[in-house]
Parts: sequence; structure tokens; C-alpha cells
Amino acid sequence: MKNEKDILKWFNNQLSSQEIEDLKQSEDLQILEKINYYATQLDTPKVDAYAALEAFNARNHSKKKTKVRTLNFKTFYRVAAVLAIMLTSAYFLFFNNITSFETQLAQTKSLTLPDSSTVILNSASKLSFNEKKWADSRTLILEGEAFFKVQKGQTFSVNTTAGVVTVLGTQFNVKERKNYFEVNCYEGLVSVTYNNKTINLPPGKTFRVINGTIENVEDFNGQNPSWIQQESSFTKIPLDQVIAELERQYDIKIKVESVDTSKLFTGSFTHTNKEIALQAITIPLKLSYKIQGKTVLFYNYGAK
Repeated sequence: MKNEKDILKWFNNQLSSQEIEDLKQSEDLQILEKINYYATQLDTPKVDAYAALEAFNARNHSKKKTKVRTLNFKTFYRVAAVLAIMLTSAYFLFFNNITSFETQLAQTKSLTLPDSSTVILNSASKLSFNEKKWADSRTLILEGEAFFKVQKGQTFSVNTTAGVVTVLGTQFNVKERKNYFEVNCYEGLVSVTYNNKTINLPPGKTFRVINGTIENVEDFNGQNPSWIQQESSFTKIPLDQVIAELERQYDIKIKVESVDTSKLFTGSFTHTNKEIALQAITIPLKLSYKIQGKTVLFYNYGAK
């Protein structure tokens, strides 16, 4: 494009059909599109481009004449693109109010939200929310597992890749792992939306999905999940899910050799002693194990 007015006409969608076709044949189009994309990411006041250009030219013409240098417009495009990217980055740095909390393997973390609701994050989990919008929308995104004690007020929502949990004020646990989604209600009433269907859970009720199948789960008694007391409990859960939880709680890698990981396990293991935890899983299932550094091998009795 030959001059700045042509550039402005492109940004304002005022080019003729022939001018657009000519532009498509040049290398300028890709650069201009990049500039336009990054510029659209900025939340800035509307500006009259022509008025701004005229004001700029008028101000420059009123200045004392200086030596004039020819501007290479390809260079102008590249500089403008870099500036747009820098401005976008600065916008998200200073005005994006997403707050995130994350736990590593073998770690838990207690949090207090802006409304004084509390959350305990289990290992290898992440929780995020928009702090600026919290007063209008108590909405969070959870990856992993967390136990919530929610202060009464407007709707409180926990979004996961598997489903959405909605409450007003209650205590509940949400676990969202690979091929596993479970919600337990400990107090109040919990609403779970899964596959566009909503289920209400009163205290003692559980909603569980394993490998895409909704499971029937017996009622439970308790004030909070066992993992808060440093113990993981399971009732008819596939062994591969139990192994995954062992790996998260002890930061180890478990390999299996000729072991059916789809078999169901009922029991628990402690988070405070690895040897006892391994025995609590392997003995009921008639398995043996061998520790090799941070790797543990599960195998059948008599196989070694």
C-alpha cells in the first residue's frame, strides 16, 4: 500500500473490490491482518481514524521544518505489529484479574476466597477465578480435587471439564480427574450439571461418573472427605484410579506387570507412610510390589 490513507481505508473496510484484489497479491496483507488482530484485543475508546490522522498531520505541519526522511511502510507495518503485541501484553498484565492457586504432587493447600468461603485443594490441582468480577459472579474453574465451605449468598459455581457444580451456601467436594468425575454433598444442597442434565444432591449423596458412565453410589456419613485427614478412601473404584491417587499423594510412578487395573478396590491408604500405603492397596488385591527409586512395580504374587 502506498500511503497512510490507503492503510486507514483498509482498517475501516473502505477499499474497493479492485483494491482488495491488488492487496491480496502483495505481501502487505498478512502484516496488516496481524496488526488488525492484535489491535482488536485491546479494550480502548473508539477513535475516528481520519480525524486522528488529520490532527497528527496538522500538528506536524505547524512545527518548524526539519530534515525529512522517507518512511519505508513495510518497516512501519512491522513496528506497528510489534507495538500492538506489546500493548496487548500490557493490557492483560495490568487489567486481567484472574487469580489462580495450584498444588504440586504430594501437596495440599488451604485458601480463603474474597467472600470468606474456604477451599482446600488436594494434590496436583488448580483453582482459578476472576477477582474483579467476584462480587457479581462467584464462579471458579477447577482442575483436580477440592473441598469447599461456601458462605451463603448468591450462586456459587465450580466449573470443570466434566460438569458444573452450583450451590448457594454449603459444603461439598469436587473431584475431576482423567476419566473420573465425582461430587459429594456434606451440607446444604448441591446442583450438578452433567451432559446438559441437572441432578440435585442433598447431604450424604454422591454423583459419580467413571469412564463416561454414571455410577450408583451408596449414601455416606461424614463431615468432610477423608483426604483432608490425610487418607484416601475408595468404594468400588477401579484400580487404575487408586494407583493414580497414590502417584499424586507420594510423587511416585507406579508401573504394573500383568495386573488387571480395571478390578474394583474398596479400602483406603494413608498419606503419611508410603510403605503402609502400598501394603494397604496390594495386600487386599493379592499383589506384590517392588520399590525402585521413585518407581514402584505392582505384580501378582509368585510372579517374581
